[in-house]
Amino acid sequence: MTALLKLERFSVRYGRLLAVNDVSLEARAGEVTTVIGPNGAGKTSLVNAIMGLIPFQGSLAFPALPEASRSIEARIRARISLVPETRDLFGPMSVLDNLKLGAFALRREAGFDMASRVAEVFALFPRLAERRDQRADTLSGGERQMLALGRALMLGPSFLMLDEPSLGLAPMIVAEMFRIIQRLKDDGVSILLIEQNARAALRISDRAYVLENGAVHLAGKAAEIAADPRVIDAYLGGSMAHADDGRQRLSGRR
Repeated sequence: MTALLKLERFSVRYGRLLAVNDVSLEARAGEVTTVIGPNGAGKTSLVNAIMGLIPFQGSLAFPALPEASRSIEARIRARISLVPETRDLFGPMSVLDNLKLGAFALRREAGFDMASRVAEVFALFPRLAERRDQRADTLSGGERQMLALGRALMLGPSFLMLDEPSLGLAPMIVAEMFRIIQRLKDDGVSILLIEQNARAALRISDRAYVLENGAVHLAGKAAEIAADPRVIDAYLGGSMAHADDGRQRLSGRR
């Protein structure tokens, strides 16, 4: 598989705070690569730095898209898209107008058809079609996440990064969100998934990394990570909120 993203000795600092510490990571074309870990592990800092939103040290490369590493604008032109944890919708604007903004960078491309792209997103998210003229800030949490993901898909991404797509959602909506991610994977979308819901994330992923205190503690095939007793103990035996003791054991047995 072709590497779409490759990080080596990748670090992110906020003043004296080292949020991401010497991480090496690879995401491949046609796969879902997941990064799991507790709150404060550095997952959001990692993905924001990959997108170019915050400074970093170390090596970042998009081997199949070499121009993309130059700037945020270059990443967008290369159709690299991020759905942030905060979703960052334009609240006073309608669902339809939020979606159209997702394809803003493509507006001058020959053959680009905005109506067809919107129709594809509405087919994936029928609930958004029902609310096409509704203000984004009146949507439910699940609908807002659908809109954030739909807006990213308007770009027709070659590489899609999702930061905590299940955060704050009801279990039924979480299950729907992971079904959609699985469908995107089946359609050939390459995905970097940042997620606290380890069980669901590992189930649909090809490769996985466990990030704790800014550093990679485990890496490998998702199925192998899911079967690792340390991961089962720390993340899969119960809820994330009650896994502190397990995480300490995982950190102590690197």
